Amino acid sequence: MACDGRLKIDPMKRLLQHALLATGLCLTPLLAQQKAASADDRISDQVRMKLATDPDVKGGALDVTVKDGTVVIKGRVDTEKGKKKAEKLAKKVKGVKSVDNELTVGPPA
Repeated sequence: MACDGRLKIDPMKRLLQHALLATGLCLTPLLAQQKAASADDRISDQVRMKLATDPDVKGGALDVTVKDGTVVIKGRVDTEKGKKKAEKLAKKVKGVKSVDNELTVGPPA
């Protein structure tokens, strides 16, 4: 302890503290991105499962992408009812913020 009552910190310890702080600040955004990506992966899996098993949608061949909780569904369904139900099912999945329904209705090409 210094004569004025303050603790003296070794310059190497101070450098180490600053380095650890800087590393932590750099890693925080990366960890947040990984968490968001894993949430999007979970949402995508759950939406695909719901669409594939629904008799109105018959969505085994639909393309589902998720970015920051926004689901995009592309592909073809047989009926307008199937298209509306696909969107409804996707919206029910926990973590979904919005659904961009780009499905087309019509017979197979």
